[in-house]
Amino acid sequence: MENKALSHQESLALINTMISRAKDSFHGTGVGTMMWGVVIAVCSLVKFAEVHYNFRLPFDIYLLALFAIIPQLIISAKEKRRQRAKSFENSFVDPTWTGFGICIFLLVLILNILFRAYTPMFREYIQLTGHEPVFQMKEFIMPLFLVLYGLPTFITGMGCNFRPMLIGGIVCWVSCIIAVFTEYRIDLLLTAFSAIVAWFIPGLLMEKEYRRYKRNEGSTHV
Repeated sequence: MENKALSHQESLALINTMISRAKDSFHGTGVGTMMWGVVIAVCSLVKFAEVHYNFRLPFDIYLLALFAIIPQLIISAKEKRRQRAKSFENSFVDPTWTGFGICIFLLVLILNILFRAYTPMFREYIQLTGHEPVFQMKEFIMPLFLVLYGLPTFITGMGCNFRPMLIGGIVCWVSCIIAVFTEYRIDLLLTAFSAIVAWFIPGLLMEKEYRRYKRNEGSTHV
């Protein structure tokens, strides 16, 4: 049998078709993205209520974020089973968000160590002066988290050409700048707002697109 050589245009067309099939073979459900948007927003709003109304829960509300890892792992496992081909986007999106999780863990670890050293000095200062110091470390916690929230969101939006997450990453960074100059309560509200814009709303759009894709896929098999 004679092998027919492909022309330059035919080769490009074949490559584009293969890439398109790989990219179209996996559509994120958006459930995990929505979940994290809700979790971070709820944690921030509850913490705001604690500070504003001067009450304390018997546990740290941000532990919800730790427990949310379990359903996230389940969701990720289910989505990987649905995935028929690994797209170019997934080759950098997955490591980006894995690195993000590691950075968040390290930041929490560092902040806990800092606060253990800072709290005794803070209490001693109040005893000696009768008032709180002008500088309070907690005022700069949320800006640090907002910096990290924006990075993987922006990268995912740019790399996947998904404008909602691109805008969400920018919103996180703008909120970070504002939070540097605002009090802790406002920082918490900015964090809740950023979580909704950066994760929950894009997740809703992803879920809507996924449902449309499944309907179209079902109709093609009829």
